[in-house]
Amino acid sequence: MGKIFTLLVLVGVPLSVIGSLMHWPSIMLFVIYCITIIALASFMGRATESLAIVAGPRIGGLLNATFGNAVELIISIFALQAGLIELVLASLTGSVLGNLLLVGGLSFFVGGLKFKRQTFNVFDARHNSGLLIFGVVVAFVIPEVFTTSMDADKTMNLSVGISVILILLYLAALFFKLVTHRGVYQPLEGGAVHHEEEPEWGRGKALIILLLATIAVAYVSENLVHTFEAVAESFGWSELFIGVIIVAIVGNAAEHASAIIMAYKNKMDIAVEIAVGSTLQIAMFVAPLLVLISLFFPVSMPLVFTWPELAAMITAVFLTVSISNDGDTNWFEGLTLLAAYVIMGIGFYLL
Repeated sequence: MGKIFTLLVLVGVPLSVIGSLMHWPSIMLFVIYCITIIALASFMGRATESLAIVAGPRIGGLLNATFGNAVELIISIFALQAGLIELVLASLTGSVLGNLLLVGGLSFFVGGLKFKRQTFNVFDARHNSGLLIFGVVVAFVIPEVFTTSMDADKTMNLSVGISVILILLYLAALFFKLVTHRGVYQPLEGGAVHHEEEPEWGRGKALIILLLATIAVAYVSENLVHTFEAVAESFGWSELFIGVIIVAIVGNAAEHASAIIMAYKNKMDIAVEIAVGSTLQIAMFVAPLLVLISLFFPVSMPLVFTWPELAAMITAVFLTVSISNDGDTNWFEGLTLLAAYVIMGIGFYLL
């Protein structure tokens, strides 16, 4: 698989540059850009995994989620610059749904096919559950409820205030997990035996690959944004569907692959940390950061989602919380999450 992704990068990046300079048809460029970003994301995932092998599951999952979300953050910034506010909000919705239902579901399902029962740190699961409910249900619903009787300026002020609080709480959560309470909440049972692993790349090589892949993703993402309008017209897709499904899957390709691989290796702590940790980072850091960044563009983005987006995210959060709170999973629970994702995908396609 690594050789295939290497070939896709070696072919895709030059084609992306040539195609954008020669103004190839938008549909062709859209496909090339998406495949190239997914291939680059795989390199980012492998680099972060190499860096994380010596750092433990929490930091490993955080690294993977951060650089996986970097792709989507880059795409979203260029979309904000182009004034595509609805598409950015839709892609944030898609990230929450994709990480919880698609990535989490595939991880539980694939791992459950190999192992009848898989366990992970129940204390982390319960801690993340509270943050999920706050970050998605409280912080996203409040603006929608209160802004019904507000003008645009007050709506933006409320969004900025909530965004600052979300970022501060997210940083406090990292400080709690990685500094003040690191190692305090350990699983009650011994769990799986962990074998020493050799990183695929050394620290220096992994950092260089990570930097180069991020730069390449930034270039390709900027060009990808310019194809959305033509693709939407050609396929009859709404901006909402492109954001919720297409941009979210392409933007989160790195952690999608990593979480599933970790689950197959029975490293469920890392798999869950990637899926849930990435969702928390989207809701409590990336989304509010984009709100603050949008203040520097002609059109600002309030933290106000549509009711279908809110309903889908709230459902995904409570379904994930109910399944993961016992620190135990199997393939059927994974299939349940995947079924919920498909149902929501059909709904957004038909909107």
